[in-house]
Amino acid sequence: MTTHRIFDWTPQAVVFDCDGTLVDSERHWQQARDIVLRDNGAAPDPEFTQSSKGLHYTECGALMARLAGKPEAAEEMTRQLLAGFRALVAQCPVAVRGAPGLVTSLSRFAPLAVASNCPADVVEFSLQSVGLRQRFRHIVVPGPGVRPKPSPDTYVEAVRRLGAECGEALAVEDSLNGLKAAVDAGLRVIGVGRNPGPKALALADLWVDTLEDPTLMAWAKSRPTAPRDEADGTPVRPKVPRQGGRNQSGTRAVP
Repeated sequence: MTTHRIFDWTPQAVVFDCDGTLVDSERHWQQARDIVLRDNGAAPDPEFTQSSKGLHYTECGALMARLAGKPEAAEEMTRQLLAGFRALVAQCPVAVRGAPGLVTSLSRFAPLAVASNCPADVVEFSLQSVGLRQRFRHIVVPGPGVRPKPSPDTYVEAVRRLGAECGEALAVEDSLNGLKAAVDAGLRVIGVGRNPGPKALALADLWVDTLEDPTLMAWAKSRPTAPRDEADGTPVRPKVPRQGGRNQSGTRAVP
């Protein structure tokens, strides 16, 4: 177990995933995917449900089109997916349990960013809907020169914008693709969610069932408060030399 890699340490920056980590929207993605598939004469199966989680929406559209036997309809099915997801989020925006409290505690000592595979406007809307947008200095999504997860690009770019080193930054993730991205970027990683698979556990430095985990919250609250930027009130941390390489290993939820 390597929980000391988290609990004996204060990150210089923290980067969160959005869907399923901060905003309880993975269910909206799943519902939107199911609707699009059924409208195109196909039915989702457990393999599709698992492989589509955390996938970039364009890749998900292509996957759905192949499953429906309509590869030429990938662009249209992607459009339907985004439209359906936006409508569902607007009806019922919900923060993930524990996310507001953890974000507030972490923002006392480290600047925060979001790295997501979703379109920027969807991330902005989701965070605004649950009252968390003001806590994050940057939102990084795929674009020119920034590949989607599981590529590490969104995490590398988010840490760069926060003025930190990847080896001194923390990621918070719920999907296998996101975990791979954060690990390959060189961040330490907290995984969150119930019933993680062995691959996810092997990638995380720490795994918790919920962001309300009492030991995780106690650690976040115990970190020394950082000086604040006079212009925007965000934490300012001095840069420190990058230390060593990453020692990967998985841990289970904190008791």
